[in-house]
Amino acid sequence: MNKKKKKKSHNKISNLTNTILGILKKDRNKTFNYKQIAAILGLNDASSRNQIIKKLHQLKANQEIEEIDRGKFKAIISTEYHIGIVDMAQRGSGYVICEDFEDDIYIASNNMNKALHGDEVELYVYKRRKRGKLEGEITQILKRAKSEYVGVIQIHKNYAFVIPDSNKMYKDIFVPINKIKQAEEGDKVLVSLDDWPEKSDSPNGRVIQVLGKPGEHDTEIHSILAEYGLPHDFPHEVEDYANKIDTSITAEEITNRRDMRKVLTFTIDPKDAKDFDDALSYKVLENGNYEIGIHIADVSHYLKEGTILDDEAYERATSVYLVDRVVPMLPEILSNNACSLRPHEEKYTFSAVFELNNKAQIQNEWYGRTVTYSDARFAYEEAQAIIETKSNSIPKEVSLTEKAYKTDQAIADAVLKMDELAKTLRANRMSSGAISFDKVEVKFNLDDNNEPVGVFFKTSKDANKLIEEFMLLANRKVAEFIGKQKKTFIYRVHDEPDDSKLATLQSIVSKFGYKLNFKDRKTTSTSLNGLLKDVNGKKEQNLVDTLTIRSMSKAEYSTQNIGHYGLAFNYYSHFTSPIRRYPDVMVHRLLQHYLDKGKSVNEDVFEDKCKHSSRMEYLATKAERDSIKYMQIKFMQDHKDEEFVGVISGVTDWGIYVEIVSNKCEGMVRIRDIKDDYYKFDESQYALVGESSKNMYQLGDEVIVKVKDTDLLKKHLDFHLIGKPVD
Repeated sequence: MNKKKKKKSHNKISNLTNTILGILKKDRNKTFNYKQIAAILGLNDASSRNQIIKKLHQLKANQEIEEIDRGKFKAIISTEYHIGIVDMAQRGSGYVICEDFEDDIYIASNNMNKALHGDEVELYVYKRRKRGKLEGEITQILKRAKSEYVGVIQIHKNYAFVIPDSNKMYKDIFVPINKIKQAEEGDKVLVSLDDWPEKSDSPNGRVIQVLGKPGEHDTEIHSILAEYGLPHDFPHEVEDYANKIDTSITAEEITNRRDMRKVLTFTIDPKDAKDFDDALSYKVLENGNYEIGIHIADVSHYLKEGTILDDEAYERATSVYLVDRVVPMLPEILSNNACSLRPHEEKYTFSAVFELNNKAQIQNEWYGRTVTYSDARFAYEEAQAIIETKSNSIPKEVSLTEKAYKTDQAIADAVLKMDELAKTLRANRMSSGAISFDKVEVKFNLDDNNEPVGVFFKTSKDANKLIEEFMLLANRKVAEFIGKQKKTFIYRVHDEPDDSKLATLQSIVSKFGYKLNFKDRKTTSTSLNGLLKDVNGKKEQNLVDTLTIRSMSKAEYSTQNIGHYGLAFNYYSHFTSPIRRYPDVMVHRLLQHYLDKGKSVNEDVFEDKCKHSSRMEYLATKAERDSIKYMQIKFMQDHKDEEFVGVISGVTDWGIYVEIVSNKCEGMVRIRDIKDDYYKFDESQYALVGESSKNMYQLGDEVIVKVKDTDLLKKHLDFHLIGKPVD
């Protein structure tokens, strides 16, 4: 009896070269034989195996793979592998930002290989370009950017899906029904991404927190914090530990410090401030010079390394300032009490004390731990009133000690003289090439229910600049004091601006008639300062201010001192806000360590801490911006029937962004909603141009808009375009 012959398959396996290379490159440290590759591909016929064997030897001959052992092959690591960070675009495609290339690398959705926004990945870059851009394939996920997402849950009979809020998260998250916690249909939840099976279209997750009903104020604010992995309260054990700290001022501890309680000392802060982490002291010396003390809350006295309180503060790294609340780095017992330099109270401080002459030149400097006593607490407005009127009398709202009342004239004189010195320090800084960023801050008037009832703009006046200059002085001189000793320290660094970003800025501002000169560092800073001055008070100010800031490099923390470009300082650190910034706490500890003649600390350990602090600062900034955007949309919900004058702040191929002049709220006019013509995006002119009419909507143009839709959940604002203002 004849055996039935196995049917042969003569089908050619498509794209076999890339398939085999993909398998070997994915696990490039392993070897594979033809049987293993066939099994991965689900092929078991002789023809397929022969094709695989033949292709393996071709790839070996082309030196694309190597034969490690007889019949066992491994990928050859080529220089075409690179590392970068994923920046997701729409519909699942994205880009990888990679230091090895000037342009970002385009990644098609089918080549993302389960990478998500912000992930650190390894990628292979093709030699061909797609749409004028380099194209690549992600070969390995090195580090996930995040594992928790905020979204709305949809519950089915045996499972649920969480639809993420972020438009950068292109996949819904599958949640087994037994892992939805107590979530109900439509709840906002925080979900943990646990794994992503090889053949599954969606990642698997579990609900770790139910945030509440979408649209409710606290739900949305907590969602913003959760989206960036930021907490909204302290663990019970941390609060308990903090509440047991001895915060008394003792005679024994005072003997270890420079006693400056008798020197005239005061604070200047926002009128609604709850914590005061810096104070200034003023004394006229016998030689006619001035002793100015910059006194900072000695947080490190209470915040001891190795404690759960310190671990929590380090993880947070910064306080987060949302529109309606502050999420502090430290519990209230420290932030608002023991470490707050409140009027008429003795406090432990860490100080930088300078002797300045009338030209604000430093004659002597001293750093160390002190004990101080605040005689007066000024709001910025009160100090500003003294400066503007040159008055020798203190506004009656100011809380003064008896000593300060007796020296009413002296304390007013102190504010006026320090204002003079601050203006000299600022002038010196500007002449050295500092950039003058006085960007308008958007603030909200909130009612008792945290509903926005008004918008106002916060600007920096002389009283603000007085404080700023002396804080900058302390930060600069502390960094210089340690930096010149060549010991490991934490710097606040700011690199020079990127040439391509400056070129883009020049291209955009030229539309408004401004010219810039980037010949060298001096002309660049002079030119940028001139631009910022020229746009002050004009309709395009906020747009140009924002674009100029974006052209700058990002300031960050590092043990590698490259100076601070924006401030024109060779040395700069953060010393003055340890209640709200962990790097300042580390700076205090290091400064005391070196004052005690300690050896230079491990650079790698502190560089890691710098990276963590920079990342947490970035996330806090994102959360703060999201809370402003949320509140702007909430504000605009009550103004749907009004027409507003706005400035076109962005132009894309899907529409124009418009920023309302009167309240800085930004929304979008979609290209499909502009009905008077068929508009196309002209990238060279930053404009939408009508095909028939040639009518143009260009970056910086004034337009009239009306609210079309407000989406609090997606934090999106849509406008109807009414037209252009009539001259």
